[in-house]
Amino acid sequence: MTTPAFTTVFAIWPGMTHLDFTGPHQVLSRLPNAHTIVASPAGGNVPGDGLVFADTVRIADVRSCDLICVPGGVGATQVAQDTDFTGHIRRLGLGARYITSVCTGSLILGAAGLLKGRRAACHWAWADLLALFGATHDPARVARDGNIITGGGVTAGIDFAFTVLAEIAGEDFAKTVQLGLEYAPAPPFNSGHPSTASAEIRARFESIRAKMMEQRTQEAQRAAAVMLG
Repeated sequence: MTTPAFTTVFAIWPGMTHLDFTGPHQVLSRLPNAHTIVASPAGGNVPGDGLVFADTVRIADVRSCDLICVPGGVGATQVAQDTDFTGHIRRLGLGARYITSVCTGSLILGAAGLLKGRRAACHWAWADLLALFGATHDPARVARDGNIITGGGVTAGIDFAFTVLAEIAGEDFAKTVQLGLEYAPAPPFNSGHPSTASAEIRARFESIRAKMMEQRTQEAQRAAAVMLG
């Protein structure tokens, strides 16, 4: 008997952080009998961090999926205000087995009304904005609340994808893919989280974040106002 295809939809958008998308895509496209769709608001070519992803389909043309994954990026709070896009994310999410995101993609899930009363991961720098959508921030690198599985900031998307891969295809399969991809992180610096970065590095990053915080908060507030009616 042929195993039914497992359909994953990556709902990408112009200006996203491409590793939020490409990391999980690399892993989840290895699912047995995988059918992977890359969708976007308008279809066609989608830029992200200096790369262009070609020939995406219009998300409005995607009928259903088993898993939807939404990446994040600096513009996530702007995209969260696109009610047409978030409406299709909601439509697909409500019919999916798994609702997922990476980084600030969880803010877009929140704007789609999919996280109210739920726990979700997010990039630590913007995690407080989840509360605007009725969600609770889970500081885990990979967070789960029922069928909602979310990854923290950027690189956490790879860990998130292996977590999902193991659930769907089994731990041995996921470990075999991990070996094939030689996923054995050994970063040259222990500076990937506020708890390990030095005070000087934290201050440098905070100076960057402070310049964006007011605008992003206002954008998230507008998106939440629409979502909450």
